[in-house]
Amino acid sequence: MPERFVRPAAIDAGRAAALACAALALFAAPAARAAISCTAAASGVSFGIYTPLQASALQANGTISISCTGVLYDVATVSLSPGMSGNYATRTLTSGAAVLDYNLYTSAADSTVWGNGSGSSSTVQAVIWFFAPTTTLTVYGAVGSGQDPAPGTYTDTITVSVSY
Repeated sequence: MPERFVRPAAIDAGRAAALACAALALFAAPAARAAISCTAAASGVSFGIYTPLQASALQANGTISISCTGVLYDVATVSLSPGMSGNYATRTLTSGAAVLDYNLYTSAADSTVWGNGSGSSSTVQAVIWFFAPTTTLTVYGAVGSGQDPAPGTYTDTITVSVSY
């Protein structure tokens, strides 16, 4: 019987030591920050076929995946460039001289433009930590309704920036 009481005490002491080490590691995290390395990959937002003068916006989604190593806990800020239009109020897809207005949003509600935080745009934050070193964010896109563009293949180039 005495052995039963000794083993749990040893296990509890081991847990306490592990928790103490984990607590020390959390306090030491800023010093190890230089060892953090992150990569990002994005899938394009492909709108498909736009019907001229359609009554509702054409919706499509894309993703941004962020993977980090050497991180205990960090918050990454993800921003998007305005694209070829140069502004966040209305991004434009182009096909030669023809344009098609669209935008990228932080949620499916299409109410907050995803940008760099300037003007009326917002950035998105992603929590990255040791137990979940990869996170995937959804980019919500919408081509405005009521446009009558020339036939063609329309494109834009968006740069994704991740700061941590």
